[in-house]
Amino acid sequence: MNPTRRTVLLAAGTGAVAALLPASPATAGPEAAAALQPYASYWYPDSFPSGTPGAGITWRSLKAWSAADDTDLAFNAASVPLAARFTPTPANTTARSGQARIQSLVSFGPTASNPSQGAANADYYALTHWSYVDELVFWGGSSGEGLILAPNAPIVDAAHRHGVPVLGNIFLPPVAYGGQLQWTRDLVQKDAAGHYPLASQLVAVAEAYGFDGWFVNAETSGGNAALATDMLGFLTELKSLSAAKGLRVTWYDSMTVSGSVSWQGALNNQNRVFFQAADSMFVDFRWSSSTLASSGTTAQQLGRSRYELWAGVDVEASGWNRSVNWDAMVPSGSSHVVSVGFYRPEWTRNHLPAGRTPGDFHAADDRFWTGRSLDPAKPDATDTWRAPAVSVADRSTVTSTPFASTFNTGHGLRWYEDGKVTSTAAWNHLGLQDRLPSRRWVVRTTGARPAVTFDFADAWRGGSSVLVAGALDAPATLDLYATRLPLGEDTVVELTHRAESGSVTVELAVATAEASGAGQPYAYTYYPVTVGSGWGTSTVRLTGLPAGGTVHGLGVRLTGSGGAVKWRLGGIAVRNQAAQSPSVPADLAITGASGGDLRFAWRAVPGDVRHYTLHRVLPDGTRRFLGGTAQRAFFVGGLTPEGGESTARFELRAVGELYTASAPATVTHTW
Repeated sequence: MNPTRRTVLLAAGTGAVAALLPASPATAGPEAAAALQPYASYWYPDSFPSGTPGAGITWRSLKAWSAADDTDLAFNAASVPLAARFTPTPANTTARSGQARIQSLVSFGPTASNPSQGAANADYYALTHWSYVDELVFWGGSSGEGLILAPNAPIVDAAHRHGVPVLGNIFLPPVAYGGQLQWTRDLVQKDAAGHYPLASQLVAVAEAYGFDGWFVNAETSGGNAALATDMLGFLTELKSLSAAKGLRVTWYDSMTVSGSVSWQGALNNQNRVFFQAADSMFVDFRWSSSTLASSGTTAQQLGRSRYELWAGVDVEASGWNRSVNWDAMVPSGSSHVVSVGFYRPEWTRNHLPAGRTPGDFHAADDRFWTGRSLDPAKPDATDTWRAPAVSVADRSTVTSTPFASTFNTGHGLRWYEDGKVTSTAAWNHLGLQDRLPSRRWVVRTTGARPAVTFDFADAWRGGSSVLVAGALDAPATLDLYATRLPLGEDTVVELTHRAESGSVTVELAVATAEASGAGQPYAYTYYPVTVGSGWGTSTVRLTGLPAGGTVHGLGVRLTGSGGAVKWRLGGIAVRNQAAQSPSVPADLAITGASGGDLRFAWRAVPGDVRHYTLHRVLPDGTRRFLGGTAQRAFFVGGLTPEGGESTARFELRAVGELYTASAPATVTHTW
């Protein structure tokens, strides 16, 4: 993908969720445009259904799309480049590297009216177990709204931060669901030169929006061999154009060489040409142990990896309660057969009752990805659900300094800055998610294991922190991050933490080598830190460790003195020099206004900027957080005058990788 930084934004203040204006201050006159909320983009290939679209739906033609005319492009384009990642020594003896991988097909929201950048509520599928995922598909599409979906920018940014590519979705639905064969013909149409114009359009969209390719799902029946030939030509050209841009293509096991739709549940002569024209293939749920075995063999005979086949596991209805023949895919006693494709794992949120909290969701999601033991170093052998952590080694992207995390999961009940609430509005926005621990949660103790969770009742920054709660009747060591951080003479680690209740002694744990084997603990060096009842930051210089070496693991050791303990970790940072504040954003302007709906834009600050923050300065001088963005444009909706003010004042700051903020740029709006 193109690594150019693009916009990321959040609206967690009063009123509606955010939107963006793509024009820069240099080209947009003051308050020149209406401030309209953008949504995630979706298209038909070319022609539309009969009739008119329903409420809240916009029919668009991909063939007619251009970046220059895409009025919401800046808002929908991702900002974070795809990070490289590495595989540490596995946390247990059953998880393997270099074999099966995990693909996840997720519907994060509806096709239409899906806000581009978050919403003012915390009830969201805030995926955090990226370390087990190798490919995320932005699932969706419908015959009445649109068939081709570009993923929301926040999802792409969070995935890229953890090294996971994200694919847009092309869904040509079954006739029973309103599919029309004309849409398949539209997709594979050729121009006078024999090329496929929509193949180049799809690549242009992925490049402009900053995601990593396309999932192609042709399930509309009624075709013939000629249409299948056109589909193969289209797929071949899409793959060629994509490869030139570093993009990828996955094919769904649906259309066959005859043009009919016949789900094979295998790689065979009916679909192998499509697999050969793509980077990988999702094998339909109709597979069996024998068809997966033969599929893996066929892939190898074609000179391909058997792990480029994703065996579909439908968890939409029953999640971890589904009966799955795991040994057909990821046997525990022999080499893995193929990779795993999860269909709709957002069940971990959707099956919960109304009134579910972020904590409820993460408890369920941890159960899905880690297993019943909730500790990837100690899988529960009696658990019939073979969680990804049991079979697949986790990955990490923490490879350079400065590195910092405030354990922000991308949603919350409030927004915190330096331990203080600066917005009381619930919110979700995955683009502000930090790099999170890859193996959750490994706790080593000879006593009772304390509970470890992401918690939303308090935070240092963002919406969440790590809460450790239990008796601590013996020292407990919690693994936090697998890293590859260079160790210098001036390397320091900062922990921001507090003892919420009980008496606890805290030590920073630092490992300068890999664990001696799978499932083995790091050989940590421990450094004492000071604990208080309020938030405090402990700065630890890594004395006694070899300069020029590498930090392979970071954790904490907690020791209680009797009784229950609650200890909260709000942030961690590793740096080799003092943090520097970014420059002040230039040319901040309000470029669109409709009542209390405002669009903001500014010049990007040079250098490493994590994001920008926008606050409203209230008449009493307090600052209310309105949102954060890694781009240079922002929308806030539903604002009203406060305290009889005639003008509203706003401040924008650039925030560095270590959360140091610039001086503010200011702008006012007259009511």
